Amino acid sequence: MQKNVLDILINADGFVSGQEISEALGVSRQAVWKAVNSLKSEGYKIESVTSKGYRLVSYPSHINEKRLKNLIKNRIIGKKLIVLDSVGSTNDYLKRLGNDGCENGTVVCAREQTSGKGRLGRKWQSKKDSAIAFSVLLRPNASPSEISSVTPLAGLAVCTALRDFTELDCLIKWPNDVIVGNKKIAGILTEMSAEFDAVEYVILGIGINVSQTSFPEEIAYKATSVLLETGRHFDQNELLACVLHRLEDVFTQTNLSFTPSASDEYRRLCATIGRTVSFKRGTRRISGTAVSVSDKGELEVMLSDGSICLVNSGEVTVQGIY
Repeated sequence: MQKNVLDILINADGFVSGQEISEALGVSRQAVWKAVNSLKSEGYKIESVTSKGYRLVSYPSHINEKRLKNLIKNRIIGKKLIVLDSVGSTNDYLKRLGNDGCENGTVVCAREQTSGKGRLGRKWQSKKDSAIAFSVLLRPNASPSEISSVTPLAGLAVCTALRDFTELDCLIKWPNDVIVGNKKIAGILTEMSAEFDAVEYVILGIGINVSQTSFPEEIAYKATSVLLETGRHFDQNELLACVLHRLEDVFTQTNLSFTPSASDEYRRLCATIGRTVSFKRGTRRISGTAVSVSDKGELEVMLSDGSICLVNSGEVTVQGIY
């Protein structure tokens, strides 16, 4: 009922009377009034004027399907869009759709994740409407070894979108965390399904801290949000649409490869370069100085003997960044 009333208000040219809505839907005017009030409680601003009826003034700032579909102009990423009120994990939800054959570029986002996850099995949780949590499914015609650049390219896209939209000085902590200062504001989890030498699909799970004002004690020292950094509340739909547009731009321009221009831009925004880092090789922990990122997205670390070690996976500790 609410959805039908909302559709009428969205498509109306100005005010539409309660009588018109009730006749169009075959319900009472009382039912229309209740639906309008329910929409108002969800954050829709609806003007009510005696003898004129109702007029939709604005959408809520939290993630909502109608607003997003009006904003997303992509040909691929987000063309198929699913918006959920609550979900355990957008990645897990999209995996099920991927196994059922959903189309390339499908996006699932949720106002709330109850069992979100980060890298290395860590939990990623947030209160409803405090963060943007979404997943993107890609179906590249490639082998697993040919898509190693997807993760850093996604990090580049999210970082540049946040810089443009919020004007924050966002940088990348290799390979794909987005930071402000020395705190994390966004993260990416990449998962893949492959058979033999062919990738069936890749899922990018992306979380952006938007309106949190505090974090659990165990991560408070290393987490921040758009609100904490800017003091401003942004429309989450506009921000998500901006990120999706940038993802499509980056993936289209690079064909999922770490092109020279993408590599140069990534290095310019990579806060890890120039810092002391440490990582594990087998049972050994190795330290050195991050000097660059290779054209394949690997972190180049100079060891004490002057040799260069390439790091392409695993947890890297960066001095000065959590």
